[in-house]
Amino acid sequence: MSLRIALLGLLQESECASGYDLTKHFELSAANMWSAKHSQIYPELRKMEADGAVTAEESGARGKRVYRLTPEGREELRRWLVETEPMRNVRSESGLRMFLLPLLRAEEAVPLLRAEELLYRARQARLRELCPNKPKPIDRYQIRMGEHMMAAMADWAAETADDIERRAAEGEDV
Repeated sequence: MSLRIALLGLLQESECASGYDLTKHFELSAANMWSAKHSQIYPELRKMEADGAVTAEESGARGKRVYRLTPEGREELRRWLVETEPMRNVRSESGLRMFLLPLLRAEEAVPLLRAEELLYRARQARLRELCPNKPKPIDRYQIRMGEHMMAAMADWAAETADDIERRAAEGEDV
């Protein structure tokens, strides 16, 4: 359901968009919480069209389909935002790796943590670059949330690596 809701929200915010536009939008903002690929977005858009949540029309010489939210789609989005308690579980392979790090020796775990820290710092920097260029609130707030999430993950990775190194130097169990 979350992909559908994300697409409804992005369409309401943008008024109309192609599947390609929506995929790019995901990559630049919504991917901080929900990632989606072309192979997921296009079938979902067709399903939403069949359900009456969006309309589609051909646009341009290449037959690009542009989608618009219908009143039913707007109501579905509003109802989900107001009435549905969202699931708060997170499924992350990176998170699972970090959870299982105590199973490794310090010399194996620390480089993985340092790599995670660098990755999250790079993502945070990318989001900072995007933020001033996004005038719409949905983008601005989404990017800021992602920036905070990336900072928290980077800080955690650095602190955990430091703790493992300290414990290993003192002869403690990691």
